[in-house]
Amino acid sequence: MVMVTLMAKHLQKRSFGNSGSSAFIKIKYNLLSSLIFIAVLSSCGSSKRAQQAELKRSSTIQNVVDYSKRYLGTPYKYGGTTSSGMDCSGLIQLSFMQYGVELPRTSRDMSKTGKKLKLRQVDVGDLVFFKISKNRRRINHVGLVVKKTPQTIDFIHSSSSRGVMISSINNPFWKKNYVKSMRVMN
Repeated sequence: MVMVTLMAKHLQKRSFGNSGSSAFIKIKYNLLSSLIFIAVLSSCGSSKRAQQAELKRSSTIQNVVDYSKRYLGTPYKYGGTTSSGMDCSGLIQLSFMQYGVELPRTSRDMSKTGKKLKLRQVDVGDLVFFKISKNRRRINHVGLVVKKTPQTIDFIHSSSSRGVMISSINNPFWKKNYVKSMRVMN
């Protein structure tokens, strides 16, 4: 507003013939003031909308994580997506689907969805991918990050030997087989 006042004073000092009348200057001043006021209000609104969108994203991510934890202890079943048995990608797909986020069915296809991240950039709600089978040369396992601290990243997944469980990326097995991370919710 200081800038508007200075500009108005500057305009009042100049003479533009008929257009330099005080009525014309007041119109210019009012128009300029209105435009700046609208710009300030609209930027506040977009900032509020951005904050609301981030709150909704955070809430949805936490809901997805909490939902996935309901399946802790569920046995592994290749192709399964129920509490009687599920595989890693079934757990992830089902958990996100409950909150309106559609993901592909396989871990390999999931690994092509979203924004690629470095491991140090991951946060709760991001996906971590692994190659865990010696006879496969492609991604074949996925987990959902449920906790991140400066010391470790914990993820939920369905292990073929122990079912749905939470593991640490610091475990030598997971660290060795880690391939990449993706953010599927922006």
